[in-house]
Amino acid sequence: MLKLGCVIMAAGNARRFGGNKLAAQLRGRSLIRRTLEAVPPRLFTAVAVVTQYEEILELSGEFGFTPVRNVHPDHGISHTIALGLAALGDCDAACFLVSDQPLLRQESVEALVRFWRERPDKLTALAHGGVRGNPCVFPARFFPELLELTEDHGGSTVIRRHQGDLRLLEVPEEELTDVDTLQALARLKEEMA
Repeated sequence: MLKLGCVIMAAGNARRFGGNKLAAQLRGRSLIRRTLEAVPPRLFTAVAVVTQYEEILELSGEFGFTPVRNVHPDHGISHTIALGLAALGDCDAACFLVSDQPLLRQESVEALVRFWRERPDKLTALAHGGVRGNPCVFPARFFPELLELTEDHGGSTVIRRHQGDLRLLEVPEEELTDVDTLQALARLKEEMA
């Protein structure tokens, strides 16, 4: 059985949001708690949560995940990716989750893993209407390219170079909705009311 690791990226400064958006509440649960709940731990050999926030490091431990402190969030998403991959150890692939998709369901992450296992040599991502979203699974052959990224260049940079290797799994649009601003959170709350 191929070893699949998971990296939850929760280190950003959320400048557009105006503070730690991951602590923001949606229906009584923080955005980061909702993300951690969407991860099916039994499907991963390791789950690393990369963050600059003490409360998220503690919460990661509650879930049995590996907390990884990012003391340089200003180095951008590339640094978070590198820290996450280092924490996973020896894996055949890594699934990267962003932490601001509060409607992502665990069932969809499970479906993504099954979909990846059909063609484990391919990049695999959730999508809606053919438009790629997150999470994404990167086979180990792409790790060197991920580790060469700098500043705020993330996995999309690597995916763009390898469009022919990308497989998409369709999910409902709301699962891919991310919360980047206070307005986006307010809209989501209205829709869920």
